[in-house]
Amino acid sequence: MSRSNINQSISKAESICQETGVKLTVKRKNVLTILLHSNLPLSAYELAEEYKVHFEESLPTMSVYRMLDFLTQENLAHKLASTNKYVSCSHIACEHQHEIPQFLICDQCQSVSEIGVKKEIIKALNQSVKKVNFSLSSQQLELHGICEVCQKKASKK
Repeated sequence: MSRSNINQSISKAESICQETGVKLTVKRKNVLTILLHSNLPLSAYELAEEYKVHFEESLPTMSVYRMLDFLTQENLAHKLASTNKYVSCSHIACEHQHEIPQFLICDQCQSVSEIGVKKEIIKALNQSVKKVNFSLSSQQLELHGICEVCQKKASKK
C-alpha cells in the first residue's frame, strides 16, 4: 500500500473512531500502521516484534492482543481464524457500503486478498445452515488456494 493510501486509511480510521465515540490511541494507530504496511498477515507476536523495530519501544504481546481486539471490533482489521493472524481491512478508506468480508489465502506465499460477498449470498448460506439446525458463530469465509503471482511462478518452471 502506498504511503498516501496508508495516511488516508489512518485518517479515515481516526474519523471512524471519533464517530463511534472510541479512541484510536497512538499505540493502536501504530499497530494499525504496521498492518497497513504489511503484505502478509501478522500474528500478535510478529506485530510486537515489528512494533519494536519501527517504533523503538517494546509492547507486551498481551497489549497487542487487546489492541487487535479493538481494531477488529471497529472493523479496521480482521482476524484470520485459520492462521491466528491479522490483516488490516482493505476498505477502511472506502466510502461505499461494505459487503461481508471474505479472505483468499495463498497456501504458497501466505498473501491474503480481501473480497466482498454480497449480503444476499450470506443470507442464503445462513438459511441453508439453519435448515440443518446449525448455528454459525462467524460468517467469515477463509478460502485457501494459490494466488496469481504463485500460479505464474509455477507455470514458468
